[in-house]
Amino acid sequence: MKNSKNNTKRRDFLKLFGLSSIPLMAPSIVLGNTLSKKEENLDFKRESDNTFVNFISDGLMLSPKERIQKLSNINSISKIEQDVYGNGGTISELENAFAKITGKEKAIFVPTGTMANQLAIKLLNENNTKVIVPENSHVFRDEADAAQSVHNQRLVPVGKGKSFFDATDLKDTIDYYNSGEVFKSGLGTVVVEHPVRRADGTALPLDTIKSISKYSKEKGYKLHLDGARIHLASAFTGVSIIEYASHFDTVYISLYKYLNASTGAILCGDAKLIDKMKHQIKILGGTTYQNWNSSAMALHYLNGIEDRWQKIVQKADQLISELNKIDGVSISKIENGTNIFNLNLGARINIQNFRRTLRKNYNIGLRGADANRMIKFSINESLSRQKNNTIVNAFKKAITA
Repeated sequence: MKNSKNNTKRRDFLKLFGLSSIPLMAPSIVLGNTLSKKEENLDFKRESDNTFVNFISDGLMLSPKERIQKLSNINSISKIEQDVYGNGGTISELENAFAKITGKEKAIFVPTGTMANQLAIKLLNENNTKVIVPENSHVFRDEADAAQSVHNQRLVPVGKGKSFFDATDLKDTIDYYNSGEVFKSGLGTVVVEHPVRRADGTALPLDTIKSISKYSKEKGYKLHLDGARIHLASAFTGVSIIEYASHFDTVYISLYKYLNASTGAILCGDAKLIDKMKHQIKILGGTTYQNWNSSAMALHYLNGIEDRWQKIVQKADQLISELNKIDGVSISKIENGTNIFNLNLGARINIQNFRRTLRKNYNIGLRGADANRMIKFSINESLSRQKNNTIVNAFKKAITA
């Protein structure tokens, strides 16, 4: 009877909004220890499953069925108000919420994080041509040279070989280019990524951010924060998002990484800059007819996120302490880390069998190991789906299976 009622709700929901409006896509996995196609299928091809704990990603890895059910539940509690070309409805609610969270004058929905980063840099840099970026950043490594090929911006990398750069690295790099170029072009913007994806979620110390910001402002440079995973940094460092954001002119935050939307990003900043964004998004083909499905999902998970993550951090600390008591299991923190830890398994443990047993028998997902038998162990809100002692017992049984 209960299933029948749920099915009716889903049908009503799909009839009301139209299935074609819902982009059904596999969730993103944070970088590192890529899975084989067979292993991906093991973790992704699921139906509705509210006991699945994944130590793989930043978010819940919702299946298409779960995503539809969640939107239906959200709509049944409070009707989802649709937007039109990004205006009104839950989009406006989300933008207002993020403006408040970051302490900025305005915020705007952007279809992708790459577009949010690139347009922020373009608008901040004005008539200047050079932009300082972390060498290991998403902007420098993963945005298909959009800054150069589309926006006529020259990216200058800093901090190669380091998890993050500091004010000394920044000053030295700027001095090098100022003294080494005969026909100088303008430098107008400094980009910081925090936490750092390619450094396993490393968070910049607040003092480092402050010193970078202080130096940049003294020199008249604008500052952009790629804060795609900023809530994760805040949860593990105890530094508020509004504190982090106060040191930057613009802040980008992802909607899909841990807020479980199917796509989307938010860019926050001064009203003067944000008011220019709609036109910039339009000319790049990013103005989509409706985005309510992403904004409604993100709003849902944004509500109460700080309290939930505070509990998740405490639960994770307790879990890791118990898992480290198991012979052959060693989980260690990453320096300045956030939600990613290093899991090492002893030589006697068959890692492939261990992972397969956890997934099939105990509904727990792990990434693959590298050549040194290390697994990147990611904490997210799915941890709340099972008790710690249940997870610990599953690890013990999977080792001996």
